[in-house]
Amino acid sequence: MHDIIGIGFGPSNLALAVAVDEHNRTAPGDERLDAVFLDRQSRFGWHRGMLIEGTTMQVSFLKDLATTRNPASDFTFLSYLHERGRLVDFINHKAMFPSRVEYHDYLEWAAARLDHLVRYDSEVVGVEAGADGVFEVLVRQGSGELVLRRARNVVIAVGLEASVPDGAELGPRVWHNLDLMHRVGELDPAEPRRFTVIGAGQSAAEVTDYLHRTFTRAEVCSVFSRYGHTPADDSPFANRIFDPRAVDDFYAAPGEVKRMLMDYHRNTNYSVVDLDLIEELYARCYQEKVRGECRLRMLNASRAVEVRPGPDGVRVTVEFLPTGERTVLDSDVLVYATGCRPGDPLRLLGDLGGHCERDEEGRLRVERDYRLRTDDGVPGGIYLQGATEHTHGITSSLLSNGAVRAGEIRDSVLARRTAPVVRDYALSGS
Repeated sequence: MHDIIGIGFGPSNLALAVAVDEHNRTAPGDERLDAVFLDRQSRFGWHRGMLIEGTTMQVSFLKDLATTRNPASDFTFLSYLHERGRLVDFINHKAMFPSRVEYHDYLEWAAARLDHLVRYDSEVVGVEAGADGVFEVLVRQGSGELVLRRARNVVIAVGLEASVPDGAELGPRVWHNLDLMHRVGELDPAEPRRFTVIGAGQSAAEVTDYLHRTFTRAEVCSVFSRYGHTPADDSPFANRIFDPRAVDDFYAAPGEVKRMLMDYHRNTNYSVVDLDLIEELYARCYQEKVRGECRLRMLNASRAVEVRPGPDGVRVTVEFLPTGERTVLDSDVLVYATGCRPGDPLRLLGDLGGHCERDEEGRLRVERDYRLRTDDGVPGGIYLQGATEHTHGITSSLLSNGAVRAGEIRDSVLARRTAPVVRDYALSGS
């Protein structure tokens, strides 16, 4: 039986695996944690569909899997650079924000070193309370075999899922930006004549930029309801909202203060764009006007009011909000870059969800150590990595506080630990 079963193996649970591994290196045998992480993917991958060449991270490389919790860790981004033989080159680059491709390689490097703790091709079907006071986690393996694993604690990190407008349906010609790099290979570079991108944030701007650079014969129409893209506030004082201490402050704050802080600082993360990219897109629009060819069209203060997919494309009707004037865009592809929402942590818990306490607004009650507050019908600890923005603030599901958050969850499990029972078994059938 495991001390911890981690559901999902993205950056959040990867940081927890690092924290567990570091503890186990120095702890006596009977104080080590038995942990396993389950992921339905066949190998490690984090938002591969958005690994656009040239895009950079929006967080400092120092906010990696370990540094803010343990700067001496050999799982830091600097340790990765040293092992890859690029440390001096990176220093000369004078960059605080690595490319997204390089950061993904760093995460893969760390995940490969922790391969003994993770089981890929393992989809968690459900979590139940066992008869002897532990969790029973039903797992469907890649072969179709159902395996039952047992643990005293589960840590749910199911990540983010695509968010699209009400009534929208994805399909062959209607994509979400999370799938961009998976789908764009289906197109002949010389074939598309028009793309339409809906969204106002960083992802929408990156998709617009990428499509415009890649499909040099195609028109790219960016549709968003604001008059112009809003720059992300990454100023030093505003960035304090992502500090570990800010989580303590937010957690202890009254409800009205929590709402106020979220409203004040949404422009650090939501529906905002890096200023450099805003200026690049504007410069490109201007140069096209100078040349008399406008392939990059910014349909600002506008919204899509009708979307009609067809076998060879999609017709998008766009309304200019100030006047109500409508424009029809016959497009080869429509890309929704309309953000993501946290995965529902309760969808795996079945009847256990009814034992989780909720606040007056129906939201899950979460302890400061990210442990769900439950009644006696729950045999152990259910921890959340993500879906805790209402209790822990804007950094709930972001990379900024991942290393510290992982350490807090690990330490909470250790503090509550009881003597383990060793047993694991499989279910027959598929």
